Amino acid sequence: MSYREGHYYSPNQNSNQKSQEYVHHNIDFSEITKKDLTDLWRDTLENGMHGICFSLYEDGQKPGDIITAEQVNRRIQILKPYSGWVRSFSCIEGNEHIPRIAHENGMKTLVGAWLSSDLELNEREIEGLITLAKEGCVDIAAVGNEVMYRNDLSEEQLIHYINRVKEALPNIPVGYVDAYYEFSHRPNITEVCDVILTNCYPYWEGCPIEHSFHHMVSMFESAKNAGQGKRVIITETGWPSEGGSLKGAIASNENAMKYFIETQNWSTQNDIEIFYFSSFDESWKVGAEGDVGAFWGLWDKNEKLKF
Repeated sequence: MSYREGHYYSPNQNSNQKSQEYVHHNIDFSEITKKDLTDLWRDTLENGMHGICFSLYEDGQKPGDIITAEQVNRRIQILKPYSGWVRSFSCIEGNEHIPRIAHENGMKTLVGAWLSSDLELNEREIEGLITLAKEGCVDIAAVGNEVMYRNDLSEEQLIHYINRVKEALPNIPVGYVDAYYEFSHRPNITEVCDVILTNCYPYWEGCPIEHSFHHMVSMFESAKNAGQGKRVIITETGWPSEGGSLKGAIASNENAMKYFIETQNWSTQNDIEIFYFSSFDESWKVGAEGDVGAFWGLWDKNEKLKF
């Protein structure tokens, strides 16, 4: 996900929204030294995450490159001690190894079929998702990721793909991934989803770090209200460790650690399902999202923990 025109954080957003009561123990980061912050980040990571988004590409690789099972396995071994679930974004070009190897290692999977304006590739993705599910490698199926944002397909086309997968996989929850507000803006899509899969990024709305946690919660509640009782999963949220700023949102090591600590504590205390974005830094994203695109990982591009 990246910046979207017309969606900037306003301080009034959080104060105007009636918030559900959650268990949350506020941390006064102003009283914490850099070393203590790093130690707390490490402790939080060691306590484990519900889920993590899988970063497939090493330095010099990009989407379209064919990735080997050996590379996927090496990264799964790194992530396995820290996360119960892994999320993948595609079912072709080596991405199909992710759910298979994750399941072999006792992890659960949220598996995505990447949909675009290329209808031929879409067929390969949908068939790949169905095949993986019938192998027993898919716990939740995601049909498309931010397709509406990119205007790659019409609502009718996307709904057709979702219904096709639901019909093929009647025993697996099927949903669609997009920004939190899309589920209230597009009720026809929301209605056909078994599960609401929402991306929540205070950074991309220019939200200062001191307000980011509460803004993320308000995003989650927006998707939850649109879902009207359906299961809601945060499929992406995170904070970049370097690469610049967007209005009041500043990419830095300290802010990335603070955001991770806050979101993971809230997830654990309230049993909220979150897939943190992301596992490893990916250099190819510089062009797509500006400099910050390459720095969303908990691990750097060389697979070393950042902090």
